[in-house]
Amino acid sequence: FAGRTEYLEKYIQVAAELNEAGYDVLAVDWRGQGLSDRLLPDPAPGHIADFADYQRDVIELIIAAQELDLPQPWHMLAHSMGGTIGLAALMNGLPVRSAAFSAPMLGINLRGLPEGLALALAGLLVRLGRGGRPAPGSGGNDSFVLTDPYRDNLLTSDGPRWGRIVAETASWPEIALGGATNDWVRAALLECRRLAALPAPELPALIALGSRERVVSAEAIRSRVASWPGSRLLELPDSRHEPMMERDSIRAAFLQAAIGHFGTHGE
Repeated sequence: FAGRTEYLEKYIQVAAELNEAGYDVLAVDWRGQGLSDRLLPDPAPGHIADFADYQRDVIELIIAAQELDLPQPWHMLAHSMGGTIGLAALMNGLPVRSAAFSAPMLGINLRGLPEGLALALAGLLVRLGRGGRPAPGSGGNDSFVLTDPYRDNLLTSDGPRWGRIVAETASWPEIALGGATNDWVRAALLECRRLAALPAPELPALIALGSRERVVSAEAIRSRVASWPGSRLLELPDSRHEPMMERDSIRAAFLQAAIGHFGTHGE
């Protein structure tokens, strides 16, 4: 379950390593991003009106797994926004034995802006008819991958992997995505608030958090782990937002832990 702006080809190396560990891999481009159909006439903004719509994509993923007769038991691997979608799916009864989360978006790092104020602002802009427009501070229609310098990027400290993401985005414009719309921001904040009020699902979970996380809310992640008896927090020193795209030592620590977690709960 990939994050916002992501496309399944980004995880080709991760998929290969999971294959080597004995796991088949199935992924999807969420509606509105990757090579899936866009939801607005303007293809640049990242958009969704209601996070419940992503669960329709999850249903199609389950159907595909059944039709492909993929070996069971199944496990879920989710990153960032994919963690929001994944947690909701688990609460809806997603048929997996365990889950591993990489920096799940259980809250958004609003850089000091109170959540209530951010939600009110997004709601006001939606009511003013600007729901499909990029949210203030989101970067507009430009992909941040093509505008942010490597030194200050929020995703990874690994230069070659950052370069690969930049090269793919620059040479493959169909997969590029700009800032999130006001509709997306409102829907995301509402979904994070809804999930935080619900009890944790009854299955084992590994949840990774980098010490240099600045995209999602570390506080929300820690709060969920504290209220989830079957979960374990994996602290990743020096990791930014994307452990699976980080330096070898960081990504290996996460992937080895995730594979071990799946193996422990595989039978």
